[in-house]
Amino acid sequence: MDPEARMDPAVARALLPTALAEARAGRAEGGIPVGAALFDATGTLLGRGRNRRVQDDDPSTHAETAAFRAAGRQATYAGTTMVTTLAPCWYCSGLVRQFGISRVVIGEARSFDGGQEWLAGHGVEVVVLDDAECRALMREFIAAQPELWFEDIGKPPYGRQSGPD
Repeated sequence: MDPEARMDPAVARALLPTALAEARAGRAEGGIPVGAALFDATGTLLGRGRNRRVQDDDPSTHAETAAFRAAGRQATYAGTTMVTTLAPCWYCSGLVRQFGISRVVIGEARSFDGGQEWLAGHGVEVVVLDDAECRALMREFIAAQPELWFEDIGKPPYGRQSGPD
């Protein structure tokens, strides 16, 4: 992959299965079905991970941060691609910007649009695949566990107000 060229959607789609496998594994463990993978400029996998907030009782273990940590230290992140099954939240969008990750491939952004517009506005290439399996994973999870979903995205659950009573 040329780090300066726009990513071909077919190439982006070919990278998605690694993140999807992580999302499925997270769901099977009782967690939130979001997976991610970080690839170098040649398409070599550097690290992969899944949202483990529930499994580890750690609110900072998002899929993107897990993949980033698994990749280990890199001299530079220029030319790298973060592939994620769901649009990255502000926390993970900040990680992408902080370390200069060049592009983000998003499996789906209908359930949550996160910081994708902010990333694009700051020079990060954003490729949204609108993948049917990513949408189905999130749709089924949100229907089954809406309170956990709202906790994950930092919104008050159904029936509760955000302020004091």
